[in-house]
Amino acid sequence: MIRISGERAREVASAILRLPEGWQWKPWCAGLAMLVDCGGEPVDQVVVTYFAKPKSYTGEDVVEISCHGAPVVLAFAVERACEAGARLAEPGEFTLRAFLNGRIDLPQAEAIRDLIEATTLYQAKVAARQAAGGLSRRISPIKEKLLELISLLEAGIDFAEDDIPVAGREDIMPRLEGMLAEIRPLAASYAYGRLVAGGLAVAIVGRPNVGKSSLFNRLLEQDRAIVTDIPGTTRDLISETTSLEGIPVRYLDTAGVREAAELIESLGIERTYQAMADADLTLAVIDLSEPLTEADLQLIEKVREQGKYIIVGNKADLPRRAEPPELALAVSALTGEGIAELRRQIVNTFAPDVAWGTSFITNVRHARLLEECRDQLEKALETARQGLPHELLLVDLYAALAAVDSLTGATTAEDILGRIFSTFCIGK
Repeated sequence: MIRISGERAREVASAILRLPEGWQWKPWCAGLAMLVDCGGEPVDQVVVTYFAKPKSYTGEDVVEISCHGAPVVLAFAVERACEAGARLAEPGEFTLRAFLNGRIDLPQAEAIRDLIEATTLYQAKVAARQAAGGLSRRISPIKEKLLELISLLEAGIDFAEDDIPVAGREDIMPRLEGMLAEIRPLAASYAYGRLVAGGLAVAIVGRPNVGKSSLFNRLLEQDRAIVTDIPGTTRDLISETTSLEGIPVRYLDTAGVREAAELIESLGIERTYQAMADADLTLAVIDLSEPLTEADLQLIEKVREQGKYIIVGNKADLPRRAEPPELALAVSALTGEGIAELRRQIVNTFAPDVAWGTSFITNVRHARLLEECRDQLEKALETARQGLPHELLLVDLYAALAAVDSLTGATTAEDILGRIFSTFCIGK
């Protein structure tokens, strides 16, 4: 599809198309036309759709030309449009114009980018909700309450001579606590949203023959790694990405950790240690059917030092002989026992307290701004609790409002004045 946006959109489209006799540009209506060359010879039969401003994607006149999809035809259509006076759009320019023309806000614009870059269906669904204004709808009531409180305090200060009652602590504190009750879980939801947006790298480590590759295959639900009874079969990193509850997870099968007798295996073990350092999470695999060795204990100690980890006791289908130094999640890569619980624990390691609802933050910029707003509101709550002057309280509230404005768009002085004069009977 070729999209043309701007004041001359219909003019450019008319120059490169042979439109039916009596054609009229009716908004939100589609029709058949012929894409033609400079000599008027037909190249492709296309569908033409016109969207009139301001109710188009960009807020401008937009013409969309749907071709049959051959790259050579699409390239020809773009070339003809440029010859007729159009120019190639800059990256993201259509969405930028939509934002500048008030069709979408910043969170929606960023969600459109996330939708384009989605690698799992769940990522696409989350981005689509946010592109439809899901995040904006969550933030808008908080901003409204914040503006109401600022307007109330400003009115009390600026028009004290007109007998406007100044809000007391018993009125201010419940308002602040209500806003905090809404913004805290939204800011905390980034712990889960970060996983949805960016995914996880999970390294599977252990000594030879504990079943790392079997576990790797079971988590992927495919035979990706070679599995044998010969110790040291895996000598290099094997990486594969799958979706876990909609989260992209890259599993790394690594070489078994032991004293290597040859160069190739020793290089593989070095890469194992590097994978542990780079991964978001390490699965330290032990064999529950055998007593723990010194190598097992050393590996467990090392993963403790590296960061987040889960001790996984494989071969739970066999008689248990191992006594791990801490709780190990029992699984069987052979039968699938405990695998579902392991997958759940991988996610819970990073986001244990998330309510699995439909709204959460997936963008680090949004998360930081919400955290800043939360911190400023908490400062304002402490200021109100101490009974300090309202001028000091307003400093914190305006700082919180600035953070919200960076998400949704600026609040002008006229917005606040408008609220003051609509709420209070002043200036009669």
